[in-house]
Parts: sequence; C-alpha cells; structure tokens
Amino acid sequence: MKTEKTAVTTNNKRNGGSNMKGFFGGMKKKLVPALCGMGMMMSQMTTTCFAAGTGTSAVTQPLDNLKTLVIAVIGAVGVIILAKNVMEFAQAYQQQDSSTMNSALKGIVAGVMMAGISTVLTFLGF
Repeated sequence: MKTEKTAVTTNNKRNGGSNMKGFFGGMKKKLVPALCGMGMMMSQMTTTCFAAGTGTSAVTQPLDNLKTLVIAVIGAVGVIILAKNVMEFAQAYQQQDSSTMNSALKGIVAGVMMAGISTVLTFLGF
C-alpha cells in the first residue's frame, strides 16, 4: 500500500487579512508606556532659569559675532568668485567661445549674489 504524505500548514491570518495588526498591537503595548514615561519625565525635570537684569546680550553676543563672521566670509568668497569669472568671461569673449562665456556669466551672477548677501541681510534686519 502506498501512503501519501501531506504537509499540514496553519493559516495565522484571520479572514485572509494581513498579519500587520498583530505587529502594531504588540508595538502599541510597548510604545504607549514609553511615551507616557517620557512625558512624565519631561514635566518633572524642568528647571526655572533666572536671568540677571542686564539683558540677553551676554548670551547672544557670541552668536551675533559668529553670524557676522560667516556673512563676511560668504561676501569675501563671492568677490573672489566674481573676479575669477569676470576674467574667465573676458578670455572667452576674446576667443569667441560661447559655452565658456555662458558658464562665466553664471559664475558672475553667483558671485554678485554671494557678494551682495551681506547687504541684503542687513536690509532685512539680520
């Protein structure tokens, strides 16, 4: 006699749906207490800061100096790029090279934008 061997499989998915509900259900059981604990710690570990009456300039002065330095560096690099591309455009114009002239004009526009950024930011109040 021949005996047939058949493999028995179980379908864990209910009603033909996906198994994602079980995944998110398990995550929900871990995530909700963690978020509640984080919220509790954030509310309990606050510290009141009393500043002196001199204002905030002692705190913001280093940041203002850094901002001024970065804007000055960007302006200086812009002037260098502008000068380089003006010379490149002059050479391309002399040789009648239209692709290099186009590239140099784009560089001139970028240099003018970088060189003028400090003026624009000052005008806007930064």
